[in-house]
Amino acid sequence: MGKPCILVVDDDKEIVQAIAINLQKEGYDVRKAYDGLQALDIISTQSIQLVILDIMMPNLDGLSAVLKIRQEKNIPIIILSAKSEDSDKILGLSMGADDYVTKPFNPMELMARVKSQIRRYMTLGDMNTADKPNILKTGGLWFNPDTCEVTVDGEPVKLTATEMRILELLMRNPGRVFPAEEIYERVWNEPAYNVENTVMVHIRRIREKIEINPKEPKYLKVVWGIGYKIEKI
Repeated sequence: MGKPCILVVDDDKEIVQAIAINLQKEGYDVRKAYDGLQALDIISTQSIQLVILDIMMPNLDGLSAVLKIRQEKNIPIIILSAKSEDSDKILGLSMGADDYVTKPFNPMELMARVKSQIRRYMTLGDMNTADKPNILKTGGLWFNPDTCEVTVDGEPVKLTATEMRILELLMRNPGRVFPAEEIYERVWNEPAYNVENTVMVHIRRIREKIEINPKEPKYLKVVWGIGYKIEKI
């Protein structure tokens, strides 16, 4: 497999160039786009392993681009934004982003987040394959870690790489309650500080995709004040 290819999207060409230089120093291939429409065109015609994109852009804004990417791809998406409010972060994650970095950002922090997302995406379904049963099952919820396929009552469900890692963690330990901090540390592979909102948004998105009635979940349960679990069925 060749070098991972990363798409950087921002209408500020200086920011794009600065990020591209840092990524190339780390050994990544880089593609550049300056609005959401250009980004979608590149993603549809080239093999991209991660997207870094700004929210405020002409022609098609970043959040709308995330929604369109998620219709077809589960590649990691890191949002860049000058907005640092928790509500903005939650909105971005709710749209399907995997991570959120506020401007001005520390280039080393961004590179660390890129490496974490790439590592998780590139190894998803390949780690410890020999130790994995072919399919994880609970009731009508089935997950094949080897092919990264999720089905509910036989119907395919599209999850992002991060959502799959969370679901796999919970499905490998049915009935066990995981605090948000432990989920974050085991899925994101970094220390957990004030991560409740981030984990909660991803849990909510998984539930919306796998549950017939997300408000009365059958599989993915909240244990109030403690954490989350997959029900044994």
